[in-house]
Amino acid sequence: MTASRSYKMPLPRTGGMSAEFYRFCRQHELRFQRCTECGTWRHIPRDMCAKCGSFKWQWERSSGKGKVFSWTTATQPMLPQFADQVPYSPVIVELDEGVRMVTWVTGVTPDELRLGMPVEVAFDDVTAEISLPRFRRAA
Repeated sequence: MTASRSYKMPLPRTGGMSAEFYRFCRQHELRFQRCTECGTWRHIPRDMCAKCGSFKWQWERSSGKGKVFSWTTATQPMLPQFADQVPYSPVIVELDEGVRMVTWVTGVTPDELRLGMPVEVAFDDVTAEISLPRFRRAA
């Protein structure tokens, strides 16, 4: 996807531990933290592993493949920037690595979404600095 100079939607905060996540996204790489003690993947980035309590971790590349875990459909915009998007469906995707993230599935209308629908990451360069991980229906 290509960058738009007129992107009007809210942008994510890219500071703190999220800075690395979005730096990888800008390179069109979906990476998550993985505990080097127990191997547990995690998202949202944080210092400590929720499973074993270790502070040892590294960024590892995701396959970018997963399935639709859940979604909700908004019929009224929560913010004015979403007015021309309704109805829209924020989706929770469960990646093959086990992490879940809130995102969008592009090219699919809300009534086409299905539990377990296979999806794959497709980055959207929304500004010169920000690329967002979105998902599309997988073949």
